[in-house]
Amino acid sequence: MKRTPTAEEREREAKKLRLLEELEDTWLPYLTPKDDEFYQQWQLKYPKLILREAASVPELLHKEVQQAFLTLHKHGCLFRDLVRIQGKDLLTPVSRILIGNPGCTYKYLNTRLFTVPWPVKGSDAKYNEAEIAVACQTFLKLNSYLQVETIQALEELAAKEKANIDAVPVCIGPDFPRVGMGSSFDGHDEIDMKNRAAYNVTLLNFMDPQKMPYLKEEPYFGMGKMAVSWHHDENLVDRSAVAVYSYSCEGPEEESEDDPQLEGRDPDIWHVGFKISWDIETPGLAIPLHQGDCYFMLDDLNATHQHCVLAGLPPRFSSTHRVAECSTGTLEYILQRCQVALQNVREEADNGEISLKSLESVVLKQGEEIHNEVEFEWLRQFWFQGSRYKKCTDWWCQPMSQLEEMWRKMEWLTSAVLREVRREGVPMEQKNEMLTSILASITTRQNLRREWHARCQSRIARTLPADQKPECRPYWEKGDPSMPLPFDLTEIVSELRGLLLETRP
Repeated sequence: MKRTPTAEEREREAKKLRLLEELEDTWLPYLTPKDDEFYQQWQLKYPKLILREAASVPELLHKEVQQAFLTLHKHGCLFRDLVRIQGKDLLTPVSRILIGNPGCTYKYLNTRLFTVPWPVKGSDAKYNEAEIAVACQTFLKLNSYLQVETIQALEELAAKEKANIDAVPVCIGPDFPRVGMGSSFDGHDEIDMKNRAAYNVTLLNFMDPQKMPYLKEEPYFGMGKMAVSWHHDENLVDRSAVAVYSYSCEGPEEESEDDPQLEGRDPDIWHVGFKISWDIETPGLAIPLHQGDCYFMLDDLNATHQHCVLAGLPPRFSSTHRVAECSTGTLEYILQRCQVALQNVREEADNGEISLKSLESVVLKQGEEIHNEVEFEWLRQFWFQGSRYKKCTDWWCQPMSQLEEMWRKMEWLTSAVLREVRREGVPMEQKNEMLTSILASITTRQNLRREWHARCQSRIARTLPADQKPECRPYWEKGDPSMPLPFDLTEIVSELRGLLLETRP
């Protein structure tokens, strides 16, 4: 069953088409460091974008981080994601792994990634290999370093704003002095700055362009082949920073300055592209990324601008540190939600049958919404990604078993609610309220189960290696004695709609 695109997705696609129509057959202008106005344009239009060239980062940290990338790659810990865009399943050209605070998740393109935990104080994570443990420790160390750098950059930005001084080129390297950014920044205190740099996850990326038979061409500026299309990073705390460590695997002898005769950016070198969202007047920027360079997107830059990653020749890793918006995305959160739903259990029989404490419509509605949340935002998201998480650690095994057990009790809760609405003698008004409170959630459940089941059987899903093949879980056959309700809820939805019609005056 094809998912209907959201209003936001439709609007974004319409904007993109309008922009492409306006351009017709012309390219928008963009700048690289060999253009005279490059740094001036950066200062004026992209002041919250910071580059730290590799020479400004401690040599030992470079060595450790680059070894950690290679370790995770060697152990097969990075995977291409089967994401959902406008109702279509697509396999990302980039392979990824999420590392971060234990129990955290990060959602992008309708896909929830689950952290391989880094060893924060109090963490009980056990790793499958000692090398993987060292790699996770290294990315925690890099995270701490980038936090300090981000806070310093934010302080410089605030100081420049306070002094009302315009900044000059936003670059640090052997030939550049350290400078600030200069742009609008509402004098935020130290705690707020720390919160904006409180990176709780890093999304690691890897791509070898030589092994990718097809990469999209950048559509607006003619910047060449893209590893990652134009986007804003999703699901981040408002105005929080993003810090990126880039490691392209070229040897020192392969690094060269751009050929001054070459038009536009050098296609052999990886770049990050920036543009102001839906703006066709301001030139874009294509910033070359060499081994060990870092860049930072500060304050609201991620909201007001879009960025893309432009492929070079060598393989490349990156570590992208974010303040993920986790208010509904932690294990602790979903366990608490499940507890709320299960508070409506009065007593449970040996065969699993449940009696309810309350038949109030608000309680029933909330219970069914939580039922959907744990099934579609957690269980199905996790198992859709196959057994990939076991590559590094078994950290998620016990929590997912616990969530599945709680979800199973919710199936019995729903069964108990259905028993009540079918019961003879229930006043029509009360029956109407009960039906109204549960019908939307159960209809959604049926539609989403059909969609997830189809996704697991799709042609692209069947091409994946065994450990990455999507698993449609939870799933059970009709008549399974351990389950109170069928997997396919078509008949139940139809029955409830009929009952609802009967209760209307």
